[in-house]
Amino acid sequence: MPSLHPLVLGFLVALGVGLLVGIDRERHKGDGPTRHPAGLRTFTLASLLGATAMAAGGGLLLVAATLGMAGFAGLSYWRARDNDPGLTTETALILITVLGGLAVSQPQFAAGLGVVVAVLLAARTALHRFVRSVLTERELRDLLVFAGATLVVLPLLPDHPIGPYAALNLRTVWTIVVLVMAVSALGYVAVRLVGPRYGLPLAGLASGFVSSSATIAAMGTRVATDPKLMKPAVAGAVLSSVATVVQLAILVAATNMASLEALAPPLILSGAAAALYGGAFTLWALRQSTAGHEASGHAFSLTTALSFAAILAVVLLVAAAAEDLFGQTGVLVAAAVAGFADTHSAAVSVVSLVGDGRIGPPQTVVPVLAAFTTNTVTKMVLAVAAGGRAFSLYVIPGLLLMLAAAWAGAWLAGELLL
Repeated sequence: MPSLHPLVLGFLVALGVGLLVGIDRERHKGDGPTRHPAGLRTFTLASLLGATAMAAGGGLLLVAATLGMAGFAGLSYWRARDNDPGLTTETALILITVLGGLAVSQPQFAAGLGVVVAVLLAARTALHRFVRSVLTERELRDLLVFAGATLVVLPLLPDHPIGPYAALNLRTVWTIVVLVMAVSALGYVAVRLVGPRYGLPLAGLASGFVSSSATIAAMGTRVATDPKLMKPAVAGAVLSSVATVVQLAILVAATNMASLEALAPPLILSGAAAALYGGAFTLWALRQSTAGHEASGHAFSLTTALSFAAILAVVLLVAAAAEDLFGQTGVLVAAAVAGFADTHSAAVSVVSLVGDGRIGPPQTVVPVLAAFTTNTVTKMVLAVAAGGRAFSLYVIPGLLLMLAAAWAGAWLAGELLL
C-alpha cells in the first residue's frame, strides 16, 4: 500500500486539528451581533495557514503568519471585551496557527497536541467546577507542593553517588519521595471520588499508602472511641497492609526491576492473604454506617515524605557501612533494624545496593522480608496499644497470615537456602 507524501500528511493533520478545535469553538461562539467571529471555518483556515506558511517559507514565514493571526486575535478581543473578557478563543486561534505549521514537520506530535487542546476546550465546564467547587485550598497547596517537588527540586538534584561509601544518590532518594507522595495522593483521590459511604475499609486502604502503621493505630483509636465500628475498622487496618505491599512493589520496581522479579512471589502471596482477610471484614463493613467518616484534609503528608527521605538516607549509609564491614550479614541486620520504623525505606535501601553492584537481586529477598517482619511487629504493638485486646485479636491474625504468606512465597520460589 503506497504511503502518503509527508507534505500531504502534514496538511491532512493540520486540516484535522483545525476542524477538531473549530467544532468546539463553533458551538461556543454564540449568536447574534455579539457572537465571536472565530468558529469552525476560521480555526480550520488558521491551521491551514500555518501549514502553508511552514511549507512555503519555513520558520520565518510561519512566525510572520502567527504574528498576523495574533494581530487579528487582538482586534477580535478588543471588539468583544465588554461582552466576553476571556482570552480562550484568541489564544486557541494563535496556537492552532502554530500547530498547523508544526503538522508539516512533526505531524504525530501536532495531532496529539491538537487533541489535548480540543479536550481542554471541551472540558471547560467540568474544569471550572472542579477548581471552584471540588478542589479545596489545602488540596491546591498540596498540588503546588507536589509540583514543586517534581518539577523544581528533582531536576536540580545531582544524579551521581555522593557521601560516605558513595551510598547516596540524591536524585534517586528524591524520586522515591515523589513516588510516595504520588501514590498517597492517588489513595486520597480515590476516597474523595467514591465518598464516605463506603466507609473505613476504603479509607484504610487509601491511608495505608501514607503509613500502614499509622493507619492501624488510627483504626484502633476509632474502635476505642466507638466499639460498634469494630468490623469496618479491622477491615481498614488489614487492608492498609495491602497498600503497603502495593507501594513496596512500586518502589522496588522504580529502584531495580530485577529485584522486583525476585521479590514477586512473597509480595503477591502476602498481598493476596491480606486482601482475603481484609475482604472478609469488608463484606461486613460495607453494610455499616460510616456517615461520620471523611477524607483527611491533605492529599499526602509532606512530613511523612520527608521523614521517609531521612530514614532512607540513613539506612542507605548504615547498610553500606554494614555491608563493607560484615558483608551480607550486615545488610540483613541493618534492614531488620530499619524495618521497625518503616518497611519501604529499608527495602529500597537494600534494593539500591543491587544497582551499585554490591549484591545480586536474589540476595535482597531475605533482608527485605526481615524488614517486613520487624515492621509487622511494630504494627502488632500499635494494634494492642491503640485498639485494645478485642481489636488486636482481630488484626494480629491477619498480619501474621500476611507475614507467613510472604515467607512461604520466598520458600516456594526457592529463594531461601534451607
